[in-house]
Amino acid sequence: MHDCKHSNQKYMKKNIGSTDRIIRLVLAGVLALLWFQNIVTGTLGIIAVVLAAVLVLTSFISFCPLYKLFGISSSSITKPNAQP
Repeated sequence: MHDCKHSNQKYMKKNIGSTDRIIRLVLAGVLALLWFQNIVTGTLGIIAVVLAAVLVLTSFISFCPLYKLFGISSSSITKPNAQP
């Protein structure tokens, strides 16, 4: 039987660190506040809300697909070195 846990670890390894998560949550809060206060409306408002939702989601799961695509990681978890 296929074990999904090991399969997901391969693709969704944490690549967002604590500081990055906080920055994403603060930015999402600012975008949401701008939308709720009707400072950003229309199409730009919709984009701001969607971006805020993506920032919150990626912060909660500590994984950013764009980071993976570009080989970026702000996570403090490092790979062990092959050499002593």
